[in-house]
Amino acid sequence: MSTLSQRPFRILGVQQIAIGGVDKNKLRHLWLDLLGLQFKSTFVSARENVDEDICAIGSGSHEVEVDLMQPLDVDKKPAVQNTPLNHIGLWVDDLSLAVQWLEARGLRFTPGGIRPGAGGHDIIFIHPKANDEFPFSGEGVLIELVQAPPDLILSFATAA
Repeated sequence: MSTLSQRPFRILGVQQIAIGGVDKNKLRHLWLDLLGLQFKSTFVSARENVDEDICAIGSGSHEVEVDLMQPLDVDKKPAVQNTPLNHIGLWVDDLSLAVQWLEARGLRFTPGGIRPGAGGHDIIFIHPKANDEFPFSGEGVLIELVQAPPDLILSFATAA
């Protein structure tokens, strides 16, 4: 039996990419004015040290979120401006089950557990660095797992 058939969840697609900088106005000029992405909303969180504009490419179940982020305080962490490609987000069909299964296999998650994300979906982050307790990580990349809504899960099931 392959590892794939044993995995109790599916990664469905790219949900988002998050790009950080010291000044999101420059990011807005590139992504909105020059490249023509659609502005959707703004999300500000002191806890996450972020002021972000949520933009989009595509529509419906094929929409990919592009978050343009700047820190509220450049001297505090998390430092959303380092690195410029802050993280990628992946849709998952069963977030709780995925976290349980992955953690049992040594994958490290960031503190905070599953929580509501800026886009209104439950999220959790895979830590970019491993440690002694959890020997597997994002290997230098912060990866966000995002609970896919039922209509998105269904659209992937019917496409398969």
